[in-house]
Amino acid sequence: MTFLKRRKPVKGTEEHPRQQEDEQPKDKSRSGPTAINHATFLVGGFLGLFLGLVTSVYVTTLHENDLWFSSIQEVEREISFRTECGLYYSYYKQMLQAPTINQGLKELMYDNQTESRRTINLLKRMNIYQEVFLSILYRILSLQNYLEPVYFYVYTVFGLQALYVISLYMTSWLLSGTWISGVLAAVWYILNRIDTTRVEFTIPLRENWSLPFFALQIMAITYYLRPQLKPFQQRLSLTLIVASTFLFCITWQFNQFILLIQAVALFSLDCLTMVPASKVRSLYLVQVVSLLLVWILQFNNTMLLGSLVLSFILAALVVQHFQRNLKSGTFAIRVAKLMLHLIVVLSLTILTNNIIKRILGLESDEHIFKFLKAKFGFGATRDFDAKLYLCEEAFGLLPHDTFQRLLQTLILPLYLLVLVITLIVAVIVAIGNLGNCSTPFQNLPVKEEKVIVMRPDVAYNLMHNVLFGLLALSTMRMKYLWTSHMCMFSSAAICSHHFWSLNLKAIRLYSPQWVRAVRFAVPILICIYLYHEFWPKIMAELSDLREFYDPDTVELMNWIKMNTSRDAVFAGSMQLLAGIKLCTGRTITNHPHYEDKKLRDRTKQIYQIYSKRPPEEVYKILRLYGTNYIVVEDSICYERRHSRGCRLRDLLDIANGHVMDGSGANDPDLKTSPYPRFCDEIKSTTPPYSTYFFRVFKNKTFHVYRLKKKKEMH
Repeated sequence: MTFLKRRKPVKGTEEHPRQQEDEQPKDKSRSGPTAINHATFLVGGFLGLFLGLVTSVYVTTLHENDLWFSSIQEVEREISFRTECGLYYSYYKQMLQAPTINQGLKELMYDNQTESRRTINLLKRMNIYQEVFLSILYRILSLQNYLEPVYFYVYTVFGLQALYVISLYMTSWLLSGTWISGVLAAVWYILNRIDTTRVEFTIPLRENWSLPFFALQIMAITYYLRPQLKPFQQRLSLTLIVASTFLFCITWQFNQFILLIQAVALFSLDCLTMVPASKVRSLYLVQVVSLLLVWILQFNNTMLLGSLVLSFILAALVVQHFQRNLKSGTFAIRVAKLMLHLIVVLSLTILTNNIIKRILGLESDEHIFKFLKAKFGFGATRDFDAKLYLCEEAFGLLPHDTFQRLLQTLILPLYLLVLVITLIVAVIVAIGNLGNCSTPFQNLPVKEEKVIVMRPDVAYNLMHNVLFGLLALSTMRMKYLWTSHMCMFSSAAICSHHFWSLNLKAIRLYSPQWVRAVRFAVPILICIYLYHEFWPKIMAELSDLREFYDPDTVELMNWIKMNTSRDAVFAGSMQLLAGIKLCTGRTITNHPHYEDKKLRDRTKQIYQIYSKRPPEEVYKILRLYGTNYIVVEDSICYERRHSRGCRLRDLLDIANGHVMDGSGANDPDLKTSPYPRFCDEIKSTTPPYSTYFFRVFKNKTFHVYRLKKKKEMH
């Protein structure tokens, strides 16, 4: 991954290190393609495909074993798609139930069932083109007699896991020069499945569609940044980068934040002259083109135009254009220029983004910035939306048990070792580049000197790993962006000839034979240990047969389908309503896709059924959104999962200026509500609650109430 070369120092010159631009030492051991090279490539390629398919079959089997998916009822299968997963799958189901493809698309573009009394363009609001594409493909292939629609959907998502693992495998192979590292990367990905993916129990989640394409993009970028590529190879890799970046962006609403981190990584490496500036500009352009294509396909979704990544790229390119002499001068001058460059780019980014948002009137992502502001200690907040995120474990710090699991598979200690050594080399290279030479030892009075350099593809993957590692440490839900790349990066270093050459030279044990032996012995020993330690556990896991069991929710869905009209409107929690829309096709008031200001305000209003408000006020709010039925959940009304201050009822009390339930401190300005909690008191079926609401269904988990019409109140 890193290597040594010799060169003669040149006195009195300000020449920049040019190895990043394509000037790398040639590998003299490769005089041309041989039969052995071809055989090795075929074996490596076959193993990559095999491991990708094994991963896909593995997660498919776990999903079947956990739910007995093939034998449960259709309604149970749909209920297993929890929260927003059910919402996304409902549009696939809706497209298949439409008489024609055109009619299905029209219903998505003019939808009035996802948010009652509001017509929205779902193709603009949500990233559901994958559901549209799959439904059209299912029709075209005429699979109705061979495969159920749900299996076509599930198998496609699980099939993308094969692409995910193959991309990690190839990236590791590109960095290390041997397919053995790809094998180790794939094995680590599978064994650390709990921390690398959650696909088997959140199938329709957007990240399960997008992350395989993101891994493919990283593989293509790694190849694109390799030195000495021919023009055709550069064009081919750039085409793959464009395609994978576009597919990543079109399948996930959080694409802009991920691309922002990637753009920051490229910007940092460009400033330190560790990646060719021309290639950085090309990658910037790819990101911009991909986002603009998605913007067009999503019917001018203004949230994309107001994204930070577009503002950042624009600022970086503009400042770079006017500050042409950034990479000239002595070390002190270059550091000063670099600091000024950073300040100007960041300032221009913030200014540009604020201007764009003001012009477009954007408020779609303000809850995210409120959440980030509160999370990193820039002031406490009572904002309901921000507190919803702050109180969820998934948006907290990475828990300690994650490190314990990574330690058991040996990846964590080896990753830390690789990271420290590679960071030290990167710092040395960066200092050398800022000093206008490729090593800090330029002034040594010798005719030849050892120079440490770092390939651009290695530098990019290192920076990528560091930034996404910091993101994962701060937000648990983002760990899936880091842990899979950790598997790839660690395996690539462990199998790298240059990595072991550097380390063995540092301890004075270098010889070509030692390097070759250690390079292959270490991954083989790791695989032997992993097989001995985890193979019995995998077999036990595959033999653990379970079955889906949620009779209360099944009973609720069946009752709704049989006892309510098709145009009935339901209100309740976001998570449950997504399931109601999928299983029954009824209109709902709100849902979990939270990237819309009006929807967030509407959700807060609907959630007043769990607050301390008078029944007449709650009734007026519900009727405002055309509600016919409300579903009250005991698990929310009497919630114990979260601590005091983070229960949903507490968030509502604070937002309404009321004192929270239970013993504990309250802010001095909070007041005691004169009304009891609505979700509890409505069960008494006494006036004034019985004046407005009538219970029509009840089981151990759910209570359904019909809103009375005005003529029924007298």
